[in-house]
Amino acid sequence: MELLRTEGISKSYGDFWALKKINIRVPEKSIFGLLGPNGAGKTTLIRIVTQIIFADEGEIYLENRKMTGNDISLIGYLPEERGLYKKMKVGEHLVYLARLKGLSAHDAVEKIKFWMKKFDVLTWWGKKIEDLSKGMQQKIQFISTILHEPRLIILDEPFSGFDPINANLIKDEILELRENGSTIIFSTHRMESVEELCDNIALINKSKVILEGSKKEIKQKYKSNTFIIEHQEDFEGLNHNFAVLQKDKLEEDYFRSVIQIKNGENPNMLLSELIQKVHIHSFIEQIPSMNDIFINQVNAISNE
Repeated sequence: MELLRTEGISKSYGDFWALKKINIRVPEKSIFGLLGPNGAGKTTLIRIVTQIIFADEGEIYLENRKMTGNDISLIGYLPEERGLYKKMKVGEHLVYLARLKGLSAHDAVEKIKFWMKKFDVLTWWGKKIEDLSKGMQQKIQFISTILHEPRLIILDEPFSGFDPINANLIKDEILELRENGSTIIFSTHRMESVEELCDNIALINKSKVILEGSKKEIKQKYKSNTFIIEHQEDFEGLNHNFAVLQKDKLEEDYFRSVIQIKNGENPNMLLSELIQKVHIHSFIEQIPSMNDIFINQVNAISNE
């Protein structure tokens, strides 16, 4: 089931199109990667979904019904530009934000204490926001985003400002939130995070969706039928349907070859031919990374 979908979302500023006929489908209980280069329109789309701004045309559906202003309470949004009141103390700030999301004072305090204990930051309760490091402030804003247990969580560059240890902490929390039933839209430039976290993605470039679907299906679509083989002994004279793209000598009489299969041949045919010539130690299909796909698709659009 889809938790969120957009149909024909467009937004312009004068003659500049920020978004043009954007259609995306965000499956329920999934992590959805919203990708694209700077200026592609990702943040504009997020601001329309969160009703900070409104589209010129198109509709947004949440739980298969047109989204209304009341649905904002079902969303938790962590913007790329952080916004905490620096003179407020951490505890009172989180209570204030939780009350804005409809929690009672009692429930707010209970949930805040739970999350602050989980993040090992309960001692920060009485500290002023301005006395915290950037990474510490990030933790507080992350807590404020998920306190009210939103159905849809939108995270815009959530790892910005975190050291590797705290980035892993937040990553684990994101995965746990999905396992507990949350749906997460995750906007980032970090392709390694997309590889680790995302189930589905949409790639936006120059105001349009140029790629959308499950990460697994997209990788299968863009694979090049290329295999990495480590083998003992060298070989020559493969069938013309097999192109040797690269061959490296790793050590004496031990090689790594990259071979592409052409003209409808299958891996078994390549393997059958190779085992007559060499001793094979490994035979692995080369699957493109999301980073490779991202760069290739963006460059392809730029060169049109």
